[in-house]
Amino acid sequence: MARRPKDRPWLMRTYAGHSTAEASNALYRRNLAKGQTGLSVAFDLPTQTGYDPDHVLARGEVGRVGVPVSHLGDMRRLFEDIPLERTNTSMTINATAMWLLALYQVVADEQGADVSLLQGTTQNDIVKEYLSRGTHVFPPVPSLRLTTDMITYTVHHLPRWNPINICSYHLQEAGATPVQEIAYAMSTAIAVLDAVFASGRIPGDRRGEVVGRISFFVNAGVRFVEEMCKMRAFSRIWDRVTRERYGIEDAKQRRFRYGVQVNSLGLTEAQPENNVQRIVLEMLAVTLSKDARARAVQLPAWNEALGLPRPWDQQWSLRIQQVLAHESDLLEYPDLFEGSHVVEAEVKALVAESLAEMDRIEAMGGAMAAVESGYLKSELVSSHAARRARIESGEERIVGVNCYESTEPSPLTADLDTAIMTVDPANEARVVAALDAWRAARDEERATASVAALVTAAEGTGNLMEATVACARAGVTTGEWAQALRGVFGEFRAPTGVGGAPVAVSAESGTPLAAVRDRVTRTAVELGSGRLRLLVGKPGLDGHSNGAEQIAVRARDAGFEVVYQGIRLTPEQIVDAALAEDVHCVGLSILSGSHAALVPDVLVRLRQAGAGEIPVVVGGIIPGADAAALREAGVAAVFTPKDFGITEIIGRIVDEIRTANKLGPLDPLEVSA
Repeated sequence: MARRPKDRPWLMRTYAGHSTAEASNALYRRNLAKGQTGLSVAFDLPTQTGYDPDHVLARGEVGRVGVPVSHLGDMRRLFEDIPLERTNTSMTINATAMWLLALYQVVADEQGADVSLLQGTTQNDIVKEYLSRGTHVFPPVPSLRLTTDMITYTVHHLPRWNPINICSYHLQEAGATPVQEIAYAMSTAIAVLDAVFASGRIPGDRRGEVVGRISFFVNAGVRFVEEMCKMRAFSRIWDRVTRERYGIEDAKQRRFRYGVQVNSLGLTEAQPENNVQRIVLEMLAVTLSKDARARAVQLPAWNEALGLPRPWDQQWSLRIQQVLAHESDLLEYPDLFEGSHVVEAEVKALVAESLAEMDRIEAMGGAMAAVESGYLKSELVSSHAARRARIESGEERIVGVNCYESTEPSPLTADLDTAIMTVDPANEARVVAALDAWRAARDEERATASVAALVTAAEGTGNLMEATVACARAGVTTGEWAQALRGVFGEFRAPTGVGGAPVAVSAESGTPLAAVRDRVTRTAVELGSGRLRLLVGKPGLDGHSNGAEQIAVRARDAGFEVVYQGIRLTPEQIVDAALAEDVHCVGLSILSGSHAALVPDVLVRLRQAGAGEIPVVVGGIIPGADAAALREAGVAAVFTPKDFGITEIIGRIVDEIRTANKLGPLDPLEVSA
């Protein structure tokens, strides 16, 4: 049988960046040499949240979850010997997207590139930052202005660039159902396009160009049939919205263009080798259906629940894509699901439910209003709590976690300390020293003048992109650019969604939660404190708040008085809150790797304040050696993703409170009787 001609494969990427611009550049060039066809840049948290490496909140975060880019010199080194005119680059950056695009454009210009030919994407979706990822900086209204300015600028100057990547990826990781993921992403896209067209900067005959450059970044979970149907539903709704709401007649401009990263937070620390088949199934969800196939795919590594992947781990993920694209016959066939009654019924149901939820959001005043009211966040926290409850009850089964837990020793994790990549703790000091040298060498007068011009532009109504590009050329730093805009726009603390989340786990007599409630009540009586008080803290810049929120909700349902102030706190602020609220325990949640620097700081400050007896527990992605070091430093307990039972975690927190206060142990069976 003759072989059929193959379609062109999707763009193949790995999400990468760490330590320094130089180290990340070397990694990118190696990955491109291995057959990767596009770049996906991971920036560190200070860069994402608009802080320079020497800021107090940047401590412990520099170069950990991505590459630090503080100024034009860093961007030059990041893309050295990589011709940007011929490279498709995705940059996962949101609040500071305008700044990073300006740096990228200036570097391309310095390379002699025709910037009108630059291809790539800036994520630039601030709504999902308020809801799930937590790297927002400015309030919704000025954030939408930054997005609008970027989009209108690219239409005129960078016509092949995707200026926004509406990102539902993190919504799923925060608990969104497929209907919520579709509805919230589409509502965000509507809010953005409405603002762009209301700006008056886009002629009517160029509206299709704007719509045609809007892209999406979607999550694919392990329920791959449902996920594939979700992609088809996304495509139908986008076609309808762009045709009916915006009058786009060109079908090509109405096409749902999306890239995907398959679910990272669904990967397990227990039996991590199982993550490989999870990644493959999730990839199939976005590649099997030709009519809804992703334009770009990036896969996590099998060991991301353990820590930072090594280059070899990223290579393995790239090879998974290459085997499917080049060895299988997938790309030789038309859509495999055309005419399927099962798929059609599921897609129609998703479309109907998603449109109904979009109507509810529209009635509230749109996506931005639904963010500010707390509706979207509360819904996500509730959905996530319900899913966690299903996992804990065994209704939703996860192999190696709550079923089939027996295992042979894995050669992949025989030495956990070498199964992941670690960032040299001395790296931060070197980055800060390089920043000092950059500031000392630049034309300070020019930098100051460009920042002043940026402030003037922000106080007015003009497009901020031109002033931002001027700042980039003048050697202004990431923190200086963001601080100038903070001074005009202010900062925003997003709703936590914890207070409005309903009870997701039964506390009826005889249930585990009822037993823990009894333990909480008895301990409070013995201490004569009325109620036990738990502070849940997020030190540093890590915005992944899902775990902290679920602990806070379950502790509340167990009878604790919970103090949770959201993300982005210094150790000093956390200790001040612990003392002011007279808490019985401090729980710290960190997924960014900064635990080694920030947790000991909290411990020291508690001791200096005379409150060293308050037990501190820590949760996050924490390698075994780090967990041992934290316990040695005085941490009472360390919880990692393998500790999936939230009710059991709350019970252990009660035990630590009793131990710290020299109360005898309680027999769980006696308490629950």
